[in-house]
Amino acid sequence: MSVDFETEQYRKHREAGEILKTVREEAVERIEPGVSHLEVAEHVEGRIRELGGEPAFPMNISIDEEAAHATPSADDEATFGEELINIDIGVHVDGWIADAAITVDHSGHDELVEASAAAVEAAVETVGPGVDTGLLGDVIGRTIEGYGFNPVVNLTGHGLGHWEQHTTPTIPNRRVSQGTTLEVGDVVAIEPFATDGRGKVTEGSDEEIFALDQRGSVRDRDARQALDQIGEEFRTLPFATRWLDVSRPEMALRRLERQDMIHGYPVLKEQAGYYVSQKEHTVVVTEDGCEVITR
Repeated sequence: MSVDFETEQYRKHREAGEILKTVREEAVERIEPGVSHLEVAEHVEGRIRELGGEPAFPMNISIDEEAAHATPSADDEATFGEELINIDIGVHVDGWIADAAITVDHSGHDELVEASAAAVEAAVETVGPGVDTGLLGDVIGRTIEGYGFNPVVNLTGHGLGHWEQHTTPTIPNRRVSQGTTLEVGDVVAIEPFATDGRGKVTEGSDEEIFALDQRGSVRDRDARQALDQIGEEFRTLPFATRWLDVSRPEMALRRLERQDMIHGYPVLKEQAGYYVSQKEHTVVVTEDGCEVITR
């Protein structure tokens, strides 16, 4: 199948990838013991806008056993320590997304960090048209296990659609019997998670990230204003509570959640006492392999 990679879609995916590379580097340089989580997140999200993009989702800052969906609240006082820190950043340009993650290690878990990094590289080398995503999962899983760790099996990579952060195809982090065949032009985020724990995450109680499901009639003024802002600014992409311009955002979101207009993303965690590393790149499937737009 012939695909024109110079169309608006691919040009904007690449533009989002260029912005992401810049802000990821700045974020890594800023993450030091004693530095505020909120300061780094706001810097990254602000720089994305300065560079001509928009955050595709709130910057994720996941610590130690946390794997995903952790982002600072508006009054967050947490600072970095001697920890394993995963940062996951998304950028979109007019709804066309780039998504990438990296682990910053201040805890002495070099091999765990190397395991997820090696896994994403092995998967990228395997990507091409006609490749089954089950094979990618097998490559990822075997690479991580080769380091003596477990892949997190209930988290996956994913396709990136227009204004859709998670779409088909799913990219497993372990071998599966049947996946999806990659096609020329597919845009996918490959994101292995490696852990010294059991390899399954569960939902925590914290929720700072939400996304719109549907719009409807809302009586409460704050909830109505929040819904209007969500629909106009974020559409179907995830957003942070701290992004809302209403006086009582937490209450507004609870009302919208009760009316099934939004859903939350609980923080996902391994068992306490274990660690999770993450590495992610966005790739475009080409005739002879793939183009990595976040490297």
